[in-house]
Amino acid sequence: MVFVSRLATACFIVALPLFLVTSNVRFLAGDISFYKHGFREYESVRRTGIAQPELDRSAVEIIDYFENDASTLRIVVNDNGQETSLFNAREIEHMKDVKTLMQVVFRTNEVTLAVVLGYLVCVFLWSGERPLRNLARDAIAGVGVGVASIVGIGVFAVAGFDSTWAKFHEIVFQNDFWKLNPDTDHLIQMFPTGFWEEATYIVGALTVAEGVLLVAAAVLYLAMSRKRPPEPGRGSDPAVRAGA
Repeated sequence: MVFVSRLATACFIVALPLFLVTSNVRFLAGDISFYKHGFREYESVRRTGIAQPELDRSAVEIIDYFENDASTLRIVVNDNGQETSLFNAREIEHMKDVKTLMQVVFRTNEVTLAVVLGYLVCVFLWSGERPLRNLARDAIAGVGVGVASIVGIGVFAVAGFDSTWAKFHEIVFQNDFWKLNPDTDHLIQMFPTGFWEEATYIVGALTVAEGVLLVAAAVLYLAMSRKRPPEPGRGSDPAVRAGA
């Protein structure tokens, strides 16, 4: 029973930061306003030669692609009066890999949510002062693990985001479809490295902010639920308890 309890606690401590990170990645991946901001910030119209409304519509289709059952992303845009495929064969193959990665993120988000909720339910089923205080400590530990990981990644990113981003691709993808030409390939023209650097910092900032709120709530609960020592002459002397 002790082993099961410790295993459940360890799963919760690992699942909590993973849930926060994957939730923020999922939120940003589905936020059309961030795509539109990126297209304007990084001058996607000038880079691609495609009108802004067409790019904005393409973003909606990309978001749908991450969530639907389609295996291939087919986006047709109007380019100087002619309908043409937005992405070439190499870009389409890379988007298949990106979708697989996003599906892993989404499923991880759902599994970690189940672990966190399951742990909370178990704690409240056996609720009492000690379990709830332990829950607060576990939450602090989980946030600590997450923040430490984010800080570690942030150090590498600040030292050189381009090289870190390239290394990430080498580790995650088993092919070189991600190596695109910024002069000819629309995918990297729409989503240059700067776009992903900004997205990474936003996910990191959101996760840290959420972690700070969780830690603040946990510390506040621990402070408020701390047992006060009995006042002198009360609760310890049988004569006092008897009213003598």
